[in-house]
Amino acid sequence: MKLLVINGPNLNMLGIREPELYGKADYSALETLVRETCRAENIDVDIFQSNHEGAIVDAIQAARTRCDAIVINPAAYTHTSIAILDALKAAALPAVEVHISDISQREAFRHISYPGLACVKTIMGQGIDGYRQAILFLKEHLNRL
Repeated sequence: MKLLVINGPNLNMLGIREPELYGKADYSALETLVRETCRAENIDVDIFQSNHEGAIVDAIQAARTRCDAIVINPAAYTHTSIAILDALKAAALPAVEVHISDISQREAFRHISYPGLACVKTIMGQGIDGYRQAILFLKEHLNRL
């Protein structure tokens, strides 16, 4: 199984930006969690982070022919990006949307998720452990197909 983990804008600032919302773990800790989870589950993984919407769209499109599934935290693009939604639909890969905080408990404008409309599951409010949960869910999901 080959997995692409995509992180959107400002996730590179994890541990620095609003630690009361996103925790004290930094981006390196997130990458380590993802790699260790995938290693333990015998999953090949690529991790991608960008602050640029078009780069995220490009990564999703490229995954279509080289990956089996996607874990995506679109970050602020969650609430604005129909382009990322359309890319996920076009790629037609099972995807799980992850949010470190619980967006349903935050400002009203954060309650909408466009990319989530193309995902088989959304995990939120679990901190960086949500990534581990998403990886395990996708492994099980793909094994059922």
